[in-house]
Amino acid sequence: MLGSVQNIVILGLWLALTGLQIWALIDCARRPAQAFPAIDRKSKTLWLALTGAALATGLLFRNPFGIFGIAGAVVTLVYLFDVRPKIIDIMKPRW
Repeated sequence: MLGSVQNIVILGLWLALTGLQIWALIDCARRPAQAFPAIDRKSKTLWLALTGAALATGLLFRNPFGIFGIAGAVVTLVYLFDVRPKIIDIMKPRW
């Protein structure tokens, strides 16, 4: 009984993380390349590689608690909560 509940929780976490990784990768691909150096966050190519690798390892290993799952979650969350808001902020029209 406990094992099946644990498996359902792990599956739910994996699905949520995979959804976030897909969103991060698509969002990163849609942003202009000039915006990344403008906010001092390296290059678009690097962030595409990082978010793509996070998604690939998440799909390959399917373990959100393994080393690759945790590293992928960190990369994804850094992009979504640090890089993305800064890009959105500099792209707002200033009146």
